[in-house]
Amino acid sequence: MGPGSTQIVSAVKRALKSGGYPKVKVGHGGTLDPLASGVLPVALGEATKLCGGMLDSEKVYDFTIGFGAETDTLDGEGEVVATSDVRPTLEQVEAVLPRFTGPIEQVPPAYSALKIDGRAAYARARAGEELEMKARHITVHSLSVRAEPVEALPFLTLDSEEKDSPSTSSGRTVGEITLAVRVSKGTYIRSLARDIARALGTVGHVTMLRRTKAGPFTLAQAISLDKLEEIAKARQLEQTLLPLTAGLDDIPALPVTPDQARLLRQGRKLTGTAAQPGLHLATEGSVPVALVELFEGELRVVRGFNLSE
Repeated sequence: MGPGSTQIVSAVKRALKSGGYPKVKVGHGGTLDPLASGVLPVALGEATKLCGGMLDSEKVYDFTIGFGAETDTLDGEGEVVATSDVRPTLEQVEAVLPRFTGPIEQVPPAYSALKIDGRAAYARARAGEELEMKARHITVHSLSVRAEPVEALPFLTLDSEEKDSPSTSSGRTVGEITLAVRVSKGTYIRSLARDIARALGTVGHVTMLRRTKAGPFTLAQAISLDKLEEIAKARQLEQTLLPLTAGLDDIPALPVTPDQARLLRQGRKLTGTAAQPGLHLATEGSVPVALVELFEGELRVVRGFNLSE
C-alpha cells in the first residue's frame, strides 16, 4: 500500500524543505488512492490555483479485476465479503463492456472520501456503520481490454491455474482481466470493477490500479518521490518543474496589451476584445495574466495569476 494524495503533498513539502527552497503552497490535482500508482499532478505556488480545474479533468487508468472474490473495500486491502466459482471468458468480458461505456450511474464504495453528514464515508464504514451510498452520474468515455496486461500488485492474487483455465463453453475462462478506461471526474474504478464482475455473473475486486493520465499530464512526465528528493537536494528543481501553462494546454491563449494586463490583474472587466466565447488564458508576452471568460461581450477574470517574467 503506497501513499495517498495528502501524503504525497506532504512528501513534496519535505523535499522542498530539504533542498532549502522557500516555503510555498502545495496542492494536488486529483485524489489518488493508496492502492493506486501513476500520475498525480502536484502544483506549487500560483499553479495551485489550477488544482480545482485539474480535479474536474478526465482521468485515464489501467486496472485489473481479480474474479472470484469481492471485498468490503473493493480492493485487495479489505475483507472478503462474497465469493464465486464463476469465471468469465474473454469474449464475455468484451461483450459486457459496452454496458459500462457512456453516461452511466454508479454507486461509490463505502470506503471512500465522500462526506456523509460531514464525515468521510470510509471513517463511518470503519466504525461499523451500514452505509447507503447514493448513485451518481458519471461518464465512461472509453473502456477496453488491454492487449498486454500490466503487472498486478500482490493483493489477494489468484492461483495461476485460475488465470487461464479451460471453459466448458466456447473460449477460455480468465481469473483476472486488465482493462484501460478513460473517465469523467467522480468515477470510482473500484465500483466499476465491482459492477463489471457482477454483470458477468460473478464477483471481483481491483488487484491493480494505475493512473496513466490526469488532464494533460501523463506517465512520461511523472517523476518518483525519491527522484524528486534527489533533484531538490541538488537544487535542480527548476529544471524539472513544468510551467503553469502545462496545465492549460487545452485553453486558447489570448494576447493582451500591458494596459489590458494591468486592468485584468486588478480584476477589472475588458470590452471590445476579439476573444471568442469561452475560457481563455490571457497572456502578456509569455507571462500568464489570468484565466478569463467572455460573457455578454465582457471579458471577465475567472482566476488571476501573480506572475512576472
